[in-house]
Amino acid sequence: MILILIIITFLYLALILTLAFGFDKVAVFKIEDIKAETKFSIIIPFRNEAENLPELLVSIGKLDYPKSHYEFIFVDDESEDDSVDIIARFLTSFQNKSSVIKNIRLTNSPKKDAITSAIKTAKHNWIVTTDADCILPKYWLDTLDCFIQQKQCEMIVAPVTYYKNNSFLKRFQLLDFLSLIGATVGGFGIGKPFLCNGANLAYKKTLFLELNGFDGNNEIASGDDIFLLQKAIKHNVNAVQFLKCKSAIVKTKPQPTLQSLISQRKRWAAKTSNYNSTFGKIVGLIVLLMNASLVCSFLLVLLGLLHFKPLLYIFAIKSLVDFLLIFKTARFFNQENQLFNIIFSSLLYPFFSVYIAFISMFFKYKWKGRSFKK
Repeated sequence: MILILIIITFLYLALILTLAFGFDKVAVFKIEDIKAETKFSIIIPFRNEAENLPELLVSIGKLDYPKSHYEFIFVDDESEDDSVDIIARFLTSFQNKSSVIKNIRLTNSPKKDAITSAIKTAKHNWIVTTDADCILPKYWLDTLDCFIQQKQCEMIVAPVTYYKNNSFLKRFQLLDFLSLIGATVGGFGIGKPFLCNGANLAYKKTLFLELNGFDGNNEIASGDDIFLLQKAIKHNVNAVQFLKCKSAIVKTKPQPTLQSLISQRKRWAAKTSNYNSTFGKIVGLIVLLMNASLVCSFLLVLLGLLHFKPLLYIFAIKSLVDFLLIFKTARFFNQENQLFNIIFSSLLYPFFSVYIAFISMFFKYKWKGRSFKK
């Protein structure tokens, strides 16, 4: 048993150190004051987002980019609240050719259908996706434009973080999310991109059409970002780049309750079995084995079948290497002051992650008032 724990710990240590090394290899992009050239179609699917839309719309109104160079396409996915009216009122005073359209449901994935519906009406070649519960930075489009002008790319993965982290549950989510973003950047740094976030993702419309959009994974409810990324990487890995720039950071909210957090994580976990990224599968397996081994070791200690010291040493090694990657990511987002719960969160996380992995294999999940199969 001890030998197995040592092997798993060594693999995990090597993996996280490699991703931390990769994080530093991705250079911070510096925006320049150049003439805007790129035109964007920004797609925002929404369903019952009346509570979140006001903050999003305020941030849209503050965007510092020529209004002739972008459009917003809001896609209504059968909202039952005042979401459509809130957007419509905003657009009447927003001097820009933006629109609200209805989602055309064709598959098991409402969000993929929404994005596909919007792309069919999009006027511009660069598509940007974000979510209705986000806040957009003032120089978001300027930064994307500058990056596009300087880099030969067809898809841009950009940073996302949580804000309003005013409780332990929300800080717990932030630490988990920071590790995911750190791994995302690290993957790009070592030439093995495997993660992205649809709250801040840009790609050419021509690329989307060439890849046949979401064909092949339409029956998987989530994964509008990851599966498209995997297609793009297979098509041309060099054309997919990470935009590591603070002026491109999109902020979103953590889940407000434990129940909604579990539903969200079940939704995220449900798509992992359909990954076609070998590196992504290896990362997921090593992380799961590390967390499962800690849970099993804890149970063995309680049963008197394992000494406490090996568990303590393994937990300490894991926590230290996790802190390295999380701290690098938190420093990029200026969120180092949110790390004070990291020890207690590290104690809970193995149990939480193993629980999510287990229930995602056997149970449906609910999201936005709908039930979905794995």
